[in-house]
Amino acid sequence: MSVLFSPISLGTLQIPNRFVHSATYEAMATETGEVTEALVKRYRTLAKGEVGLIIPGCMHVNHLGRGWKFGMGIHSDDRIPGLAGLVEAIHERGGKVIFQLYHAGMQTIKDLVGQSPVAPSSAVRNPVSFAKPREMTEEEIEQTVAAFAAAAGRAAEAGADGIQIHAAHGYLVNEFLSPFFNRRKDGWGGSDVNRFRFLKEIVEIVRRQLNGEKAVLVKLSSNDHTPTNGITPFLAGVYAKWLADLGIDGLELSCGSSLFSFMNMCRGDVPAKEMIAGLPFWKRPVAKLVFRKLVGKYDFTEGYNLEAAKILKPLIGKTPLLLVGGMRSAAYMAEILEKGYADGISMSRPFVREPLLVKRLREGKTEVASCVSCNKCLAAVANDRPLRCYVKGFSTEL
Repeated sequence: MSVLFSPISLGTLQIPNRFVHSATYEAMATETGEVTEALVKRYRTLAKGEVGLIIPGCMHVNHLGRGWKFGMGIHSDDRIPGLAGLVEAIHERGGKVIFQLYHAGMQTIKDLVGQSPVAPSSAVRNPVSFAKPREMTEEEIEQTVAAFAAAAGRAAEAGADGIQIHAAHGYLVNEFLSPFFNRRKDGWGGSDVNRFRFLKEIVEIVRRQLNGEKAVLVKLSSNDHTPTNGITPFLAGVYAKWLADLGIDGLELSCGSSLFSFMNMCRGDVPAKEMIAGLPFWKRPVAKLVFRKLVGKYDFTEGYNLEAAKILKPLIGKTPLLLVGGMRSAAYMAEILEKGYADGISMSRPFVREPLLVKRLREGKTEVASCVSCNKCLAAVANDRPLRCYVKGFSTEL
């Protein structure tokens, strides 16, 4: 039997194989963040397809942390029944599910949250909206830490098997970790230890909240790819070691920043026409020039976060490492696990195109994911269209 279909433990959570559905914004919730039947159907199908661990799209922990118009929320108790229904659908098909908790930080807009977005510092302007965020007060920082704890409690009440703290892709936790975003000089910035403090306090309070009964994972960027140095593989290694020392149950490794380097997150084609479609008319000429400059610079390569994994894995000891980023062929994925570079394989786009991919791999019906990395699915959700494979494109008229 291939190592891909051997079990793995994330703390007390037993996963039947090494495949993980990496959290992907679906644009399928209601505008108030409630679970819909479309979401339940999607994740029921993935569980039927034998994905070992399912991490649904990111869930905002409070209203100010909302980054997507149709994203799921876990910010209030009235969301628990819908989330419980989602968990039940996955469990009924034999799957395991972990909720990803996040705060958008500066990666949102005033229209969504009702006020200026917040961030560790106000120094970095949003390159899409051109707005500067407001620097968080210490009281707001502590309140946000508490919001993560409350959200973890709701996840447990809904029956989820654990939670994942989103500390990647330029969202708030990543912003605190990154020297590019975090220009503070107080106890929350100015040094690696201080920049790590926000995530450290979240991990500690969440672990106390869950009392060892649920898995606690972290998603970490290995490289921000920001205009000036943010998190680099070296600094990611420092943070990864500290997270392992805190006793987390698993680390998922990614890269990139949604605002400054989104194509580093999802190598492949640049769907310029589809990405521009949702922008106001006055932004489209400049956006067209920007996207044209990206074409041909991010050609797809399999396992584009592997070199970072080779640096981090020896630093975290027995803490399982889940690797995302361009996983396509079964032979390549198995080699990564056999050589000890990672312990689990996370995928996003392949499961959009083939929700039954793991089952097909196990049955020997395929050896390679059919995803062509056109990235039109990601352009769709950026325009608040439901997540699905758009390999043939979609109308740019909104």
